[in-house]
Amino acid sequence: MTAGTPTPPRKHAPPREEVLAAAMAMVAETGLDRLTMAALGREVGMSSGHLLYYFKTKDELLLQTLEWSEGRLGEERRALLAGPGSVRERLAGFVDLYVPSAPHDPHWTLWLEVWNRSPYADPAVGAGRRQAAIEDAWHRDLVALLAEGVAAGAFRPVDPEHLAVRLRALLDGFSVHVAVGLPGTGRAEVLAHVGEFLDEALAAG
Repeated sequence: MTAGTPTPPRKHAPPREEVLAAAMAMVAETGLDRLTMAALGREVGMSSGHLLYYFKTKDELLLQTLEWSEGRLGEERRALLAGPGSVRERLAGFVDLYVPSAPHDPHWTLWLEVWNRSPYADPAVGAGRRQAAIEDAWHRDLVALLAEGVAAGAFRPVDPEHLAVRLRALLDGFSVHVAVGLPGTGRAEVLAHVGEFLDEALAAG
């Protein structure tokens, strides 16, 4: 199913994951401006009122869609970190997974919108707490990976927590540039800059 091709109305609500997948597909294909409850309802064969019953507000819909997308990325990240590559190769894979795929990457487009809305969201939604939980999952995995490299002697003896904070700040800044299409900060250039930073920060001996 593609955005803009309405689905006939259903008698029963589709599974939550199908609704969230459709929302993410709409972000990818038409951007956030056209992601409305009415438009999403047409995609999944539900009324906007029915969607509001489940999600209450657009803020909640966006946040749940982000959490769904992060869940999929989390599965990829865990598989990568448990994989057979060297710790440096797995760290490169972590960075590759973190950085947007291209300008207007749907996951990062959604992420930036949710953060932008967060200060104004209904406190009952708990947006800040839920976004922090997403951030913490990436941070914990990065700290564990750096600690593994230090323990194995593959990295010089850095403080994994301290370096993880610095590296994620670098990744976040560069990722925003990629996501908004800032000239001179394409994905390849960003990965090269981050690779150089890691070589300098982690070179053993």
